[in-house]
Amino acid sequence: MANREIQQAQRRSGEEFRDDLRRQGLPVEVVRRLSVIDPVKASLAILHTCGVVAICLAAALTWWTPWVVIPAMVVIASRQQALFVLAHDAAHYRMFNTRWLNDLIGRGCGIVVGVSMCTYRVVHRLHHNHLYEPQDPDIPLHGGYPRGRVYLLKKLARDLLGLTAWKTYAYFFGAPVINADAEQARRPLNDTSPHLKQAARQDRWLVAGFHIVAPVVAFASGYGMAYILLWMLPLVTILQPILRFRAICEHGAVTNFASPLTAARTNFAPPLIAWFLFPHHVYYHAEHHMYPSIPHYNLAACHRELQQHGLLEGAEVRSFWDTVRIVVADPPGRTAME
Repeated sequence: MANREIQQAQRRSGEEFRDDLRRQGLPVEVVRRLSVIDPVKASLAILHTCGVVAICLAAALTWWTPWVVIPAMVVIASRQQALFVLAHDAAHYRMFNTRWLNDLIGRGCGIVVGVSMCTYRVVHRLHHNHLYEPQDPDIPLHGGYPRGRVYLLKKLARDLLGLTAWKTYAYFFGAPVINADAEQARRPLNDTSPHLKQAARQDRWLVAGFHIVAPVVAFASGYGMAYILLWMLPLVTILQPILRFRAICEHGAVTNFASPLTAARTNFAPPLIAWFLFPHHVYYHAEHHMYPSIPHYNLAACHRELQQHGLLEGAEVRSFWDTVRIVVADPPGRTAME
């Protein structure tokens, strides 16, 4: 039995998301209890997300007017982000205990929104295991803040116009870190298992194939315009500023890069904003970075445990409005008029 466990650990070396314990952590038994996966709660999260999308599609197709179609597009974009988050949970192996089922559902959530979950797993490991270190691929998105209100608004406007969507999908297809032949002394993917790299290559073909076939099927069945307006247009426009702004709220203008509790931020928002911008408890982001083994529905309990053990002192735990004030501020030494 011991030999089998050793062999399994060796096979999965280079696949793990490491707990970030650069600060004192919770007792092992607490983390183990909170890391238990509940397939019912995972399934309910999927059903909720898909159900909202289905309601919006049905409403827009029934009342095909701008007064219904435009709000439906906005809500659908928010649930497309929720599908990103579910694919993210599957990338962490946190949806279902059975690995093949976890990956099947995660890949499905990712494929429909243009995300290769298996590729994202490779990229996201670097973000977690090297937060704010040179290997972190997310720094170009959220690093350097605050940069001023005008700078951020320009970025969000370009996102909304669809001018930056290609960068988002290049990222989720692994550019540039997926390139194992990158010319550098210490390659980012050196600790990534061959199995993850191979799965990522295969998954990218599935995503590309789906987004070639889907519009053909939609137009052939008479729903081509609905597919473009209600699914593809939100993906490349409305969704883009949502993704950027959430990432900045999570990691932008943080106080200290030396700890997961100060390099990642937990944002407490009013319920509607939390539902729209931070689906599936993703607002507990400092806790997630400290313990990526804990599924999203247990992050609130993780937060309470950290509080009770006195481990959140000095952590980036803020109200959403406080975070907004910080990330839109002008950088030090520069005024709003400059």
